[in-house]
Amino acid sequence: MKALVTGVAGFIGSTLAERLLQDGADVVGLDSFTDYYPRAVKESNLAGLIQQSRFRFVEARLQDADLAHLLADRTHVFHLAAQAGVRKSWGRDFAVYTSNNVDATQVLLEACVGVKIDRLVYASSSSVYGDNTPMPMREDALPQPVSPYGVSKLAAEHLCALYHLGYGVPAVSLRYFTVYGPRQRPDMGFHKFLRAAIRQEPISLYGDGEQTRDFTYVHDAVTATIAAARLGVAGRVYNIGGGSRVSVNQVVELIGRLAGGTPLVRIDPSRKGDMRHTYADTRLARADLGFAPTVDLERGLAAEYQWLKDLLR
Repeated sequence: MKALVTGVAGFIGSTLAERLLQDGADVVGLDSFTDYYPRAVKESNLAGLIQQSRFRFVEARLQDADLAHLLADRTHVFHLAAQAGVRKSWGRDFAVYTSNNVDATQVLLEACVGVKIDRLVYASSSSVYGDNTPMPMREDALPQPVSPYGVSKLAAEHLCALYHLGYGVPAVSLRYFTVYGPRQRPDMGFHKFLRAAIRQEPISLYGDGEQTRDFTYVHDAVTATIAAARLGVAGRVYNIGGGSRVSVNQVVELIGRLAGGTPLVRIDPSRKGDMRHTYADTRLARADLGFAPTVDLERGLAAEYQWLKDLLR
């Protein structure tokens, strides 16, 4: 496999690139180091990759990169580059989301027209579903996002479908459900909760804490992503969930056990755009990709806790 990984300096992108290299792939990684969180964090994610002879890094926005050159000898494209964050996607910042999530995806898809790649795997999100979807969430449900971020991810999904139908680009979309684990972004819930527990600071909860999420360990998400590149049916969308649907309050209890004490909790108002519940129906991914999560929440959270504890020393 000769892979192009966009967003390679990110949480999932860097973990994916490492797995691809372990599997014997040749990897070109692209990242523009957007300022959503510190560049130093992303550079640390790349530290092990740049030492590998089968890895080449290119710093550029998708809109500015020489994609014809980058794609010329690639067999697979993994499109993980995106502007993350539900809460920041409102107001003036929405232009960043349309640029980095919609425009950038269209530029990449256009560059893939006429290029002989086996598969393009697009990293979408459970945020496309919204709050009116029956549980568990199925891929054929009507998406009704409750955040501008979710709108941008859904728009990019539609672009993948359009370029598959119109030009034969072999695109597959994966709807990740709350991915966590080592290298998780510093703005994400588990990272913030664990950091607060390690430092014996209050954990901030938005709302009553009874909202639930289907949490997916990063290595399970990566396994599904590689399987989609090999086995995914072009034009299809797949849910990728970890099967660990629990409430935020239950997560805080689990963190308390890991940290050896009862966490201090501060209740803040709910934030607009946050979904109340998520839960993935993964039967399609199981049938087509052979996907089955292997890491439960307790084990995965313990791994992230240890990683962050080592990082904060």
